[in-house]
Amino acid sequence: MTSDAAAFHRAGDYQELVDEISELLGVPATLENRDFELIAFGAYDSEGDLDPSALDPVRTRSILTRRSTAAVRTWFEGFGITRASGPVRIPPTPEAGVYRGRICLPVRHRGVVLGYVWLLDSDPGPTDPQLDAAMRVTARIGALLADEAQHGADLSRELRAVLTAERGWQGDMAVAALRTALGPRADGPYTVVCVAPWPSADPDDAPSSRTVPHATALCTVPWGVTGQALAVLVRLRATDTLTPASSAAGRLLERAAPGATGDMAASGATGDTAVPGVTPGTAAPGAAPSTKTPDATADTTAPGAARSTAAFDAPRHTPAPGAVAAGVAGARVGLAELAPAWQEASAAARAALAEPGFGPVAEWSRIGPYRLLTALPPETAHDPVVRPLLSPAHRELARTAEVYLDCAGQAGRTAAELGIHRQTLYYRLSRVEQLTGLDLDDGEDRLLLHMALKGARL
Repeated sequence: MTSDAAAFHRAGDYQELVDEISELLGVPATLENRDFELIAFGAYDSEGDLDPSALDPVRTRSILTRRSTAAVRTWFEGFGITRASGPVRIPPTPEAGVYRGRICLPVRHRGVVLGYVWLLDSDPGPTDPQLDAAMRVTARIGALLADEAQHGADLSRELRAVLTAERGWQGDMAVAALRTALGPRADGPYTVVCVAPWPSADPDDAPSSRTVPHATALCTVPWGVTGQALAVLVRLRATDTLTPASSAAGRLLERAAPGATGDMAASGATGDTAVPGVTPGTAAPGAAPSTKTPDATADTTAPGAARSTAAFDAPRHTPAPGAVAAGVAGARVGLAELAPAWQEASAAARAALAEPGFGPVAEWSRIGPYRLLTALPPETAHDPVVRPLLSPAHRELARTAEVYLDCAGQAGRTAAELGIHRQTLYYRLSRVEQLTGLDLDDGEDRLLLHMALKGARL
């Protein structure tokens, strides 16, 4: 059976099972995967359910667009549906566009939540025996979803071939093989995540896509001289948001280095459209209140300035032992440009290791000059004129020079950033000029020094 035929067959099975639940409970039911993407919609012919109020904005969007926004997902997950093993009742919330109450039936397989069956609640609603019968049907749905997820978990070989193949016919063949394996899923928007260095070179130690939200496939690939990185193919909801990729990256970083990401792995990234009628920043009912404000961690310093003050403390300017970071490439439609996307993700991970201020998860679009620096061969990033400044004996001078250049050559800002007197700053800058032979009043000399100092981090 071809992948397209198999996908069509599974879709028919899902539809039959959702229709069975609708008949059991006497209400319409919808089935969504754990990413809140619509899989099947079971219509139930009941006069009461033709009431326009049944089609509230959230339900209408889910049916018409076959997906829900990240804000809607967060709203419903606030009621504990990701942890529940039985039905969860969610009250109507008109200000959020939820005009009718919901009953959520978590779809699980071997303890892992793989999706949700959604029902419109009513008065009187389904009885407990009816819901018990419906939960037995969700167990059959869970087995189907697990089989489908296992198919995705077996794509590591195909993904690795795409990311490591040479350009030309070899790359084209690798992409074609991955496209065939993905079937209908191949046309959606994707991005690639790089988690590096991955602590194990054994491909069997890589997590399964079934246990990483949003991950379609994962594989290990060579990283540096002797290391390994984890590559993750992430399917996006739309090309203008990388939230699913950031969420997957956070989960994987937590596995590679527990505690490295704080609570990011649990909460994922933010920034999607709010639930209609809900004030931005308001926690979903049942969710733990946030202890952060949007501006609590805003970077108000010059780009790179705050990061630079401690970056040259290590003699060789290398990442701390055990450091792990993740990079996220830009979005792509389809699979043809996954190899360039991997280069972007890998570069962003390198930048995050070099500049802690980029965070444990760095997006390619936000790493500034490192987009160019990471593309250079390693030997070209170490200009000989700057080599004396990079010796362990002159770490403080290198730090001073970088902060000065990050601050656009403004002495007052630089002195304040370093906590030194201006005369001390001027003395240090003169020593930098003596060691390098560069003129810090010359724009090209400044550019060379600035790029060389940034490149030394890599």
